[in-house]
Amino acid sequence: MAAGTVLTTTVAAPQHRSDRRRADRASRGRGGMTKKRGIDWLLLALVIVGALLVIAPFYLVVVNSFKSPVDYATSGPLALPEQLDFTGLVKFWERVNFPEKVWNSLFISGVVAVLAVGISMFNAFAIGIGRVRGRAWIVLLFLMANLLPQEALLYPLYYMFKEVGLYDNVWSVIIVFTVVQAAFGTYLLSSVYGTFPKEVLEAASLDGATRWQILWRVVFPISRPTLSVLLIFFFIWTWNEFLIPLTFLASNANQTVPVAISVLQGDRLMDVTTTSASALLGIIPTLIFFLIFQRTLTRGITAGAVK
Repeated sequence: MAAGTVLTTTVAAPQHRSDRRRADRASRGRGGMTKKRGIDWLLLALVIVGALLVIAPFYLVVVNSFKSPVDYATSGPLALPEQLDFTGLVKFWERVNFPEKVWNSLFISGVVAVLAVGISMFNAFAIGIGRVRGRAWIVLLFLMANLLPQEALLYPLYYMFKEVGLYDNVWSVIIVFTVVQAAFGTYLLSSVYGTFPKEVLEAASLDGATRWQILWRVVFPISRPTLSVLLIFFFIWTWNEFLIPLTFLASNANQTVPVAISVLQGDRLMDVTTTSASALLGIIPTLIFFLIFQRTLTRGITAGAVK
């Protein structure tokens, strides 16, 4: 009997300690889950606050675009319109000939995006894969070109375009922005192509592919998501440019959407509803463009994240 009691006690003691360790681990697990949930709620709150800060200006633009001047004066900028009023939209549309300005911006941004991506791809292929001499210094030169402020370019470019007869011509802006965007694209793509798998290139060379065939049949298909992202960003960046189009596009027929909005605001107008309407109409084309190419942008950004 005594021996059985001792054996039972000996067996029960480790089991008791094991149960206690499990209980401690479960308690720590519940504490960790509670702490993790607290951090998740904090991050969610920060995201909501950030989203509200971003949405607030758009809310003001949309709400005040559909107000009459009297409604704005009586209810203020934050209240919803008592009645939808399209006077501001119509006034801005007719005053600046908005369809013409949209076409100018579309043409300039589209041509710049395509040309800049093409030039960036050729440059990056020569630097990153062709391994030209002085590769590091060339990439550094392109980086320095991106650091040069646009204000420093206005004076020499103004007289240069005057001499060649391109002042007040959309191609002057296209040339400038193509060079500027291609400098950034070359710097970015050179780093990407520098890490391109050598085995793939060697296999293509052994199969008898020329440099041109390697570029179009191997490098271009693999880097298409990155090129798509660059195309979208170049388009949006060029669309939103203001200083250079304002300087080189003097006539009303060649102006872009941002320049047209600034000209409207510079006419000593205090009509907030018309100004809000101009901002709303200026946002809509880029918003539509972004929604159309949203999936392309997402695929391009996540390309290579999962093998």
